[in-house]
Amino acid sequence: MPITKYLERNAEQFGNDCALVELNPEVKENRRMTWKEFELTQPEPNLPYRREISWKIFNEKANRCAHYLLERGVRRGDKVGILMMNCLEWLPIYFGILKTGALAVPLNFRYASDEIEYCLGLADISVLFFGPEFIGRLETISDKIMKGRLLIYVGEGREPTFAENYVMSAMNYSSENLDIEITDEDYGAIYFSSGTTGFPKAILHKHKALMHSAACEQNHHGQKKDDVFLCIPPLYHTGAKMHWFGSLISGGKAVLLRGTKPEIILKAVSDEKCTIVWLLVPWAQDILIALEKGELNIKDYNLDQWRLMHIGAQPVPKKLIEDWKKYFPHHDYDTNYGLSESIGPGCVHLGVGNDHKIGAIGIPGYGWKVRIVDEKRNDVKQGDVGELAVFGPGVMVEYYKNPEATAETMDKEGWLYTGDMAMMDEDGFIYLVDRKKDVIITGGENIYPVQIEDFLHKMPQIKDVAVIGLADERLGEITAAIIELKDGVECTEEDVNNFCMDLPKYKRPKKIIFAKVPRNPTGKIEKPKLRDMYRTVDPFAVMK
Repeated sequence: MPITKYLERNAEQFGNDCALVELNPEVKENRRMTWKEFELTQPEPNLPYRREISWKIFNEKANRCAHYLLERGVRRGDKVGILMMNCLEWLPIYFGILKTGALAVPLNFRYASDEIEYCLGLADISVLFFGPEFIGRLETISDKIMKGRLLIYVGEGREPTFAENYVMSAMNYSSENLDIEITDEDYGAIYFSSGTTGFPKAILHKHKALMHSAACEQNHHGQKKDDVFLCIPPLYHTGAKMHWFGSLISGGKAVLLRGTKPEIILKAVSDEKCTIVWLLVPWAQDILIALEKGELNIKDYNLDQWRLMHIGAQPVPKKLIEDWKKYFPHHDYDTNYGLSESIGPGCVHLGVGNDHKIGAIGIPGYGWKVRIVDEKRNDVKQGDVGELAVFGPGVMVEYYKNPEATAETMDKEGWLYTGDMAMMDEDGFIYLVDRKKDVIITGGENIYPVQIEDFLHKMPQIKDVAVIGLADERLGEITAAIIELKDGVECTEEDVNNFCMDLPKYKRPKKIIFAKVPRNPTGKIEKPKLRDMYRTVDPFAVMK
């Protein structure tokens, strides 16, 4: 059954209940307005602080989008792109695309013009929805991308000359459900890889993968009708959307928050009575630092209903969760591991109630199997490090139009080889050691940067840290630690070296660089960028 049927069920059973809220904390005017009211009036250039839609309006918007696309010639198997910031329009457009039998293709909002052009071509996108934030980027390539492609502007004001206005046009189309049969085996979406090693790859998924991600999320976190999910990460990424799928199944409310400051997050939880919050490591760190400094006071917010905090997208320092539990002892906690190639988070997860295993990414998720293998893809002994492989209904079909990369990543049985190095303990819990390509080989010894990063995160002065390998004539590579300090603290290279004396000598960083640690929109450290940055630079010069 396609996920669109859940939307139609919710519209029928919970029609007047709130489905989605959009919060724009940067807007000073604290005006409340529904999306329907928003469309029928002419508000100021800034978005209102708060907008919301019911399940009935959500489904009607998706239907209007679908009928709109069908009249413009979109058919089953076509690819329709979405290049928009998180907003109330995002998910109805996504579901409208799916209702036509076409594939939804979300694009990363950080893509530069050349990356947008590349992805449009790679995924054979024939229609692109885009928001006002992207007019400038699209203008520079409009002559190249308009031929044979429909560009649709979703935003306030007059549309740019190279695009069609969506908001005004879609209002005139039918809000009735469509009679288009969609099966689990139909292609449903294309997502793009993170692209941290060059231009991204296009990841093709069937509807059964989307459906399994919804079932997996609801099974893991037990969303009920009265749960409220706070969604902060970008919807173009599988992580945010697949976690929201738990709200889709339960018919619960979700809040799309545009802002990541600690006070904004806690205010949203308090005002909207959020019960489930998915954070990235940097946001959780910022909240803890603000609490530690006294810049935030938990007593100023209504947080008693907040029952679950979970983190995914990157390795989570054990100390971060230990510190979190000091401030929020009643919170359930879960770590979620996944890839866009495995339809996002959930193929491995810690599991609520397994706090004694914090530091692990966990056990196989609902409907998933895992293996840890050597370079010949044979299973390693329990406790040995190898590459993590996953198998389940959420594994991608292929890298679209890239059979070579597909063959490198998947075998004929459908096992997906993640490129992550991991080990399994005696209780069956899996620990992420590092990315296969990030392993540092120094003097013949394998060093896993995540282990050193976890150790350094225990140092009170450190806000964030990334460990990379730098070329060395004698040892092949040496370890370098890029350290981002907390604001206002003092820390020297000698302080770090003294702290690292408890590490085995070969694991101690040989170079210390005090600088900002770059992370992409999903919270992953951009190590290729760091390696490029410091490959030919004397790292000690950075500190001067």
